[in-house]
Amino acid sequence: MARRLIKGKMHAHALMQSHPGLAKRLPTLRWMNRSTLVSMLNQYGMVYIKPNLGSQGNGVIRVEKHPQHYKFHAGTAVSEFRSYDAMYAALAPHTRRKPYVVQKGIHVLRHKGRPFDFRVMIQRNPKRDWECTGIFGRLAHPGKAVTNGSQGGTIYEPSALLAPRAGTSRTPYLLRIMNRLAYKTAATLSSKYPQLNELGLDICLDRKLNPWILEVNTIPDPKPFTLLPNPRMLSRIIAYGRAYGRRYNLKVTKARKA
Repeated sequence: MARRLIKGKMHAHALMQSHPGLAKRLPTLRWMNRSTLVSMLNQYGMVYIKPNLGSQGNGVIRVEKHPQHYKFHAGTAVSEFRSYDAMYAALAPHTRRKPYVVQKGIHVLRHKGRPFDFRVMIQRNPKRDWECTGIFGRLAHPGKAVTNGSQGGTIYEPSALLAPRAGTSRTPYLLRIMNRLAYKTAATLSSKYPQLNELGLDICLDRKLNPWILEVNTIPDPKPFTLLPNPRMLSRIIAYGRAYGRRYNLKVTKARKA
């Protein structure tokens, strides 16, 4: 079984901040408590709270501050509160069992009114060099704030989501930028953990088409690649994984095909 080398979002964030080219592409991330959450809401208006050790979108909650109320979106449920104290008390059952972090919210691009982002897969090739092996777009489930396929998201060819917003001429450039961020991330993290073989980066674009690295997964799930019409990326991912001893479960249960 694959072993998680980098223990948590906060640790990965701290390592990546050491690279100037990555630091400016990382949304602010802090440990969650009553004071940091309200401070970041006052500063940004919208944040995401996440389990430090979570994955696949489990436990991720979008929290917003509005002029007359607060609200949070957990799963498919949206709850509103007149005061911060009331909202924070309602969050407690979701967050009390494990350490949570607060991440600056990015107003990402949308399709059909739903947010979308991208997963970039980068692996060691048989020569032990880092190589970007695949990318797909993830469109959030209609009732959810997260885009993960494991949360019912829909999987797209990346250009199908990006070209209508960025234009056909700029889309290849933006996809190359995402790949460059993946290479910088892999180089930075593997300098500390040379035994790393693969990473999955979740990258979004804001309304000005600036890229942001939302998360890095050291045990990325390639299942969504099975939903793309072209099988070449999946074939390469499987082959490279086999070369360093990784076997993948490719049975899709919740992600949807565009």
